Amino acid sequence: MNFLAPFQYDFMVQALAVGALVGAVCAVFSCFLVLKGWSLMGDAVSHAVLPGIVIAYMVGLPLALGAFLSGLFCAVATGFIKENTRVKEDTSMGIVFTGLFALGLVLFTKVETDIHLNHILFGSLLGISKRDIIQTSLVATITLTVILLLRKDLLLFCFDPSQARSIGLNTKLLYYVLLSLLSATIVAALQAVGIILVIAMLITPGCIAYLLSDRFNHMLIIASVSAVFSCLVGTYISYFINGSTAGCIVLVQALLFTLAVIFAPKHGLLAQRSRLV
Repeated sequence: MNFLAPFQYDFMVQALAVGALVGAVCAVFSCFLVLKGWSLMGDAVSHAVLPGIVIAYMVGLPLALGAFLSGLFCAVATGFIKENTRVKEDTSMGIVFTGLFALGLVLFTKVETDIHLNHILFGSLLGISKRDIIQTSLVATITLTVILLLRKDLLLFCFDPSQARSIGLNTKLLYYVLLSLLSATIVAALQAVGIILVIAMLITPGCIAYLLSDRFNHMLIIASVSAVFSCLVGTYISYFINGSTAGCIVLVQALLFTLAVIFAPKHGLLAQRSRLV
C-alpha cells in the first residue's frame, strides 16, 4: 500500500488544507460554546440553515448568505420566544430548528436543482469547488479574526454574564455577536462536513480541551490541535477506505474525546479512580 498516494492528487491536498482551516475555526468557537452551554444552540442553527440555502438558490443569491441569515433567524427567534413566553430556551430551540429544517426539506423537494441533498447534509469536502474554497476561506478568516479580537469580552460573557454587565459590557450586543459568529462558523464548515455533522465540529474539540485543561488559552490551543489533527487524519483515512470524509473526521474526533475521558490527567476516569483509592 502506498501511504503517500493521497498527496499525489490535487483534490486530496486541497481537501486536507480546507479541512484543517475549517477544523481550526470550529475548534476556537467550540471553546466558547462549551463554556456557555450552547451545544443545542449549535445543533439548532446548523439544521436551520437548510431553508435559507434553498430560498437563496431560488432567488439567485449566494447560498452562504441564505444559510447565514437562516441560521441567525433561528437563533434570534429562539431568544424571542424565550423572553416573551413561558417556554424554556431548550424547548423553543427544538421547536424552531425542527420547523425550519422541515421547511427546508419541503422546499428542497419542490425546487428543481442540480445540488444534491447529500452534499448539503453530509458535505462534499473532496469535491469542493474553487469558488467554495474562496468563500469558506474568507468566511473562516473573518470569523476567526473577530473571535480573537473580542476574545476577552466573549469569554467573560460566556463564563459570567453578571460580571460582564457589572463592568459595563453590553451583554445583549455580545449575545447577538456570538450568535452571528455561530452562524458564520456553520457557513464556513458547511461545505466540509455538511449540516448534520457540523455540530460535532463545533462541540467535540471544545469538550476534549475542557477535559485536558483548566486555562482558556490552553483550551484554545488543545481544541485547535485536536480539530486539525482529526480533519487531516479523517480525510487521509477516508481515501483508503473509500468512506465518508465527514464521517471519518467526526469518528476521529469521537475517538480523541473517548481517550480524553479515560486518560485526562486531572478530569479523566482513571485520574478520578486513583484519587479515590
